[in-house]
Amino acid sequence: MEENFDPDLIHAIFKLVWRRKFLEREKNDGIDTLDPEGATGTSKKVRPTPANATAVKLSCELLRIFVTEAIQRSAAIAEVEGLSQIEGTHLERILPQLLLDF
Repeated sequence: MEENFDPDLIHAIFKLVWRRKFLEREKNDGIDTLDPEGATGTSKKVRPTPANATAVKLSCELLRIFVTEAIQRSAAIAEVEGLSQIEGTHLERILPQLLLDF
C-alpha cells in the first residue's frame, strides 16, 4: 500500500511559506497591513493566495514520487557499497541529479 502525503498538511506548509513571503515583502516594501489572508476589497498585492484542491492533491503526488525516487536511488547507492541502510551521504550523492531530473 502506498502512503500519501496529507493534503491538509501540505496546504498548511504552503500557507506558512506564503505568509513568510508576504511578511518579507511587507518588510521590504514598507506595507502597513499585517494580515496576509487579506479581506475583500484589499489590493491584489495583499490578497491571500488561494490553493485549489486539485493543485494541492497534485503537489502531494509530486512529493510522494520525489521522495520515493530519492529513496530508491539512495538504496541503489547503499547496495553498491554493500550496506543495508541508507545514510545521509547516500542522499547527498543522489540529490544533485535528482533535482535536475525533477
